[in-house]
Amino acid sequence: MFRLIFLFVVLGLGLFVGTQYAGQQGYVLISIASKTIEMSVTTLVIFVIAALAALFGLEYLVKKVFYASSATWNYFSVRKMRRSRRYTNEGIIKLLEGDFKQAEKKVTRWANHHDMPLLCYLVASEAAQGMGDDAQRDRYLELAAQQDNSQLAVELTRAKQQIRDAKYNEALETLTSLKANYANNMIVLNLLKQVYIELKLWQPLLDLLPKLVKSNIVTKEEQEPLAQRAQCGLLAEVAEQKGSEGLIAHWNALPRKVKADSHLVECFAKQLINRQADSEAFTLIKETLKKHPNSDLYRLLPELKLSDSHPVVTFLEGVLKKDANNAQANSALAQFHLRNENWSRAQQHLEKALSVRSNVSDYGLLADALEKQNLTKAAHEVSKKALTLVSEPAA
Repeated sequence: MFRLIFLFVVLGLGLFVGTQYAGQQGYVLISIASKTIEMSVTTLVIFVIAALAALFGLEYLVKKVFYASSATWNYFSVRKMRRSRRYTNEGIIKLLEGDFKQAEKKVTRWANHHDMPLLCYLVASEAAQGMGDDAQRDRYLELAAQQDNSQLAVELTRAKQQIRDAKYNEALETLTSLKANYANNMIVLNLLKQVYIELKLWQPLLDLLPKLVKSNIVTKEEQEPLAQRAQCGLLAEVAEQKGSEGLIAHWNALPRKVKADSHLVECFAKQLINRQADSEAFTLIKETLKKHPNSDLYRLLPELKLSDSHPVVTFLEGVLKKDANNAQANSALAQFHLRNENWSRAQQHLEKALSVRSNVSDYGLLADALEKQNLTKAAHEVSKKALTLVSEPAA
């Protein structure tokens, strides 16, 4: 537009000057080497204007040619990119449908023309994983890793694949490396939680738990049972490595709030029993039951292997004096009477326990006590009740 205005201005000035100096055209001599060119001033002006017009016209034509070439190139490039996107979308659908071979074929066919090849290679890697082709899976991951800003997506995909293959140690290595750079990434944290549980890495899980709750990966309702599981696992780990003395030292070092958890007390008592520290286990159970008489710890008392069971029996009798309807205390005391072949007293306590609540194990013990007293018919009736109780959930 500017050039066109410029030509009109020059042409207008030429016409104005031409009318002012009509009949006085002047004289122009151009000498180049041995050649000379003569012309009037008017002719020179017209020549210059014509030369400029021709130059501008040539520029316009050249631009048109280049624009057409560029438009044609862009058309084919955009067409290839759209086709690549279409194939990638179809490949993702095939992956979700479980047609891994077609998924791999579609996403890799035009991957070089996709505006995000990273997506194509990650989908192809998942498809190869689905087909069990580990070599192709890793090759696609390497191609994906060569793309810009690909580390997080590639390593998360790798970690998920390792977890699916139950290669938890490799997944731990991958996720630990990722956690250094993406400490608050929710997927990284969630995968770490899974790996810690599978590898029984209880202390790292306990350390990670506050962040899992803060990130809403673990709800408040899920936090307590997960913490209990980790603490119980840690107790078992310490008992395995350090024995009963190390276990007791570990327990004493725990916060008071943790030690007040009856579920953890039960875990601790079981580990003491497993390590033949039955006397310490009885002391722990007795002190806990004094504070929490409705605890499930009564069922551990018959498991104790003590040289003298009289203190346990005396303790249970004392509990029943305060609460004769304590079903678990009755059941535990009955088992000690069975051990001492005191069938009649065992029967009384089992019947009392079963009058409060139904229990398959107690029905079985009662049937044994009745059999020992030659009360066969009664024992048969009790056994039928036990079978009925067992079959109720299936119905």
